[in-house]
Amino acid sequence: MTGQFGGLLRQARLRAGLTQEQLAERSGVGIRTLRGFETGERGNPRVRTVRRLAEALDCEPAERDELLAASVSAEAAGPAPRQLPAPPGRFVGRREELAGLDAALAGANGATAVVSAISGGGGVGKTWLALHWAHRHLADFPDGQLFLDLRGFAPDGRPVTSAEAIRGLLEALGVPPAAIPADLDAQAGLYRSLVAGRRMLIVLDNARDAHQVVPLLPGSAACTVLVTSRDRLAGLLTAHNTRPLALDVLAEADARALLTARLGEDRLAAEPEATADLLTRCAGLPLALAVVAARGSLRPDLPLASLAAELRDAATRLGALDADDPAASVRAAVSWTHAALESAQAVVFALLGLAPGPDISLHAAAALTGLPLDQAAQVLRRLERISLLEEHTAGRFRMHDLVRLYATERADHDLTADRAEAGLRRLTEFYLHTSFAADRLVSPQRQPIQLPPGSPRPLDGPAAAWAWFEAEHANLLATHQLAVDRGWHALVWQLAWTLQSFRWRQGHLDENVTVWRAGLAAAERSADPAAQTLAHRLLARGYVLIGLYVDATQHLRRSLNLAEEQGDLLEQANAHHAFTLIRAHQGDDQRALEHALSALHLFRSLGDRVGEAETRNTAGWYEARLGHYEQARAHCEAALALHREHENHYGEAHTLDSLGYIARLSGDHDAASVFYRQAITRYRDTGSAYDEAATLDSLARTEQALGDVEQAAATWTRALALYRNQRREAEAERVRTALAGLTSDPASAG
Repeated sequence: MTGQFGGLLRQARLRAGLTQEQLAERSGVGIRTLRGFETGERGNPRVRTVRRLAEALDCEPAERDELLAASVSAEAAGPAPRQLPAPPGRFVGRREELAGLDAALAGANGATAVVSAISGGGGVGKTWLALHWAHRHLADFPDGQLFLDLRGFAPDGRPVTSAEAIRGLLEALGVPPAAIPADLDAQAGLYRSLVAGRRMLIVLDNARDAHQVVPLLPGSAACTVLVTSRDRLAGLLTAHNTRPLALDVLAEADARALLTARLGEDRLAAEPEATADLLTRCAGLPLALAVVAARGSLRPDLPLASLAAELRDAATRLGALDADDPAASVRAAVSWTHAALESAQAVVFALLGLAPGPDISLHAAAALTGLPLDQAAQVLRRLERISLLEEHTAGRFRMHDLVRLYATERADHDLTADRAEAGLRRLTEFYLHTSFAADRLVSPQRQPIQLPPGSPRPLDGPAAAWAWFEAEHANLLATHQLAVDRGWHALVWQLAWTLQSFRWRQGHLDENVTVWRAGLAAAERSADPAAQTLAHRLLARGYVLIGLYVDATQHLRRSLNLAEEQGDLLEQANAHHAFTLIRAHQGDDQRALEHALSALHLFRSLGDRVGEAETRNTAGWYEARLGHYEQARAHCEAALALHREHENHYGEAHTLDSLGYIARLSGDHDAASVFYRQAITRYRDTGSAYDEAATLDSLARTEQALGDVEQAAATWTRALALYRNQRREAEAERVRTALAGLTSDPASAG
C-alpha cells in the first residue's frame, strides 16, 4: 500500500508532468529508490533527499513542507523523552486537587486526549502541583513525558510563540533540526502524528492563554495534557473537553506544614505568636512561604518575631498579598528579601533581571555586572541562598519568572539608563568574544573576522568549545536579538559569523538563514561595505545548504560585485570559491572549475597559501570529474604539500581523498586505496565523521575493483553505519545496493 509520502510524491510528480525516469534524472535519486518511495516499499527518504526531489519538481514552499512533514515521521526514533524537571523536594497539602487529577486520568473516555488545566495566581504553586502529580504517575506514561515552559507571563513580556513551542516539542521527540518543516501547519501536523497512539504526558507550563495552547494539543486519545496558567483558559474549557482545576492558596494547616518542613517544629512551637503572624502575612502563598523559610534557615539565630516584624514593616506591599492580585503578592514576597541585600548585591540583582535568555553562567554574570569572577560568584551564591536565584545546573543560574519580573522593576528604579546599557553591552561583547574563541577552536581553518579587544571565557579545547555552544545556544540567540533591537549593528553581523559553524554542524540550517538575514540588514545599516560583502556571501552559503539555489546565486553575485567595487581581492576569491558549490549542485562541473580557477588565481596573487591550497584541491576535483586527470593530479599534489606545510589536517584529508578519486578514475586502484586510507586517518584525527563516511564508500569501490570482495563488504558496512547515523538516506541506499551486489553474503554486511 502506498504510504502518505509516496502518494504525495506521486501527485506532485504528475502535476509537474514528469515521468519517474525524468524525476530521477533531475533529482539525482536512483530510479529504483524513487519507485520504492512511491510504492512505500522503501519507506520514507531523509530531509536532503526530499529537498532534492522538491527542487526537481519545482514545488511551492507549502507543497515542499508537506512532503517534508510526511517524510520525517520515521526519523524521530529514539528513547522515549523524559523531560520532567525533578519532583518537588517538599510538597504539602493539595489532597483534593491531586484526587481531581487522578479522577480525570481514570475517567478518560478514549474519545479525546485527557486535558487538565491548573489555573491560579502567580506563586500559588501550579507547577509545584503539576510536577508532584506527574512524578507519582510516571508508570502511566511509558512512552515518555514532555515538559515545555510557555513563558506566558515571563517578565520580558514575550511568550513562547506557537512556532517556537512546536519546534521545541519536535526536537524533544527526536526530530533533527534540519528535518523540521518551515511551515507552522506542517510542523503541527508532524507533531500530532508523532504522538498519535502513544501513552505520553505533555506538561505545558505557564501558558498565556488558550490561543497559545490549542496548537500544542495532540489529537490522540492516548495522551494526557496538563496545562498550568494564571489564566483560567476558558477557551480550552468550552472547546476541548478540558477539566478545570482552579488552585487557591494553601490552607493554614498546610502552610504551617510547609514552614515546619523547612524550619522544624521546635522552632515554630517556641514562638507561636510570631509563627501565626508569619502565616497571616504570607496568606498561604507557597512562594512567599518558601522565601520566609529560606530567610529563617539562613539565620537560625534570628527570632521569628524579627522576620514577622520585617513583613509588617512592608505593610503596604504585603497588603497586596492577595489571590486577586498575584503579581502584587509576589512583589511583596520578594521585596522584603530584596531589602536585605547590600547595595552592590541589589545592583547585580537588577542587572540579572535584564539579561537576555533563560539562564546565565557565572562568567556571563561577571561580564554583565563588571565584577571580578570571584566577587560575582559570591553575590550569585548570596542571591541563591535567599531564593532570589536558583542554580539549576552547576555554574548556571536562573530566576523564577516572577522574581525576575521584580528584578526588572528594580532595574528601572535602581539603575540609570547608561548603567543598564553598559551592562548589556558588556554581556553581548562577552558572548561575542567567547563564541569567536570557541569557533576558532572548532573551525580553525576559517578566515577570521577582526574584532575589537575583548575578554572571552577560557576554553580548554574543541570539546569544551562545543559544550559551551550547546549550553549557551538559547542565550546566544536571545543576545543576537537584543543586539538587533538595540541597533548594535556591528555586533549583529559579528555574532552571526561566530555562531555559524555551530549552526551548520548541528543542522540548525533554517536558523542560520534567519540569523544571517538580520546580519545582512545590520551590515547594510552600518554602511560597512566589507561587512555587507561578507554577509551576502555567508547568507548565500546558508541558502545553498537548504537547497535555495536561486536565492543563493543572487546574494553571492551581489557579494562578488561588492568585492569587485571595493577592490577586495580576498572576498572576490571567497565568492568564486563559494560559487563552485552552487554550480556543482546545478550539475555544471565546467563552470564550477572556472570559478575554482578564478579563486585560485586570486588567492595566489594575495599570497594566501591556505586559500591557494583549498582552491587547488577544488580545481583538481572538478578537473578529475571532467576527465583531465593529469591537471587534476598536479593541482592536488601541490595542494597536499601546502596543507602539510601549514599543518591543515582537515584540508590534507580532503586533498588525499581527491588524489584517491583521481587514481581510481585513472584505473590505478592500488594508489587509490593508499590515498583513501590516509584520508580516513586524517578525518578521524579531526573528528570529521561526515567526510569519513564518503571516503569509506569510495575505498570500498576501490577494494571491489581490486577483487577483494570480503574487504569491500567490511568497508561498506562501516560506511553504511555512518550514513545511517547521519541520516543520509540516499547514500545509505546506494551502499545497501552495492552490498547486495557483492558475491559475498550481503547479510553479513548488515
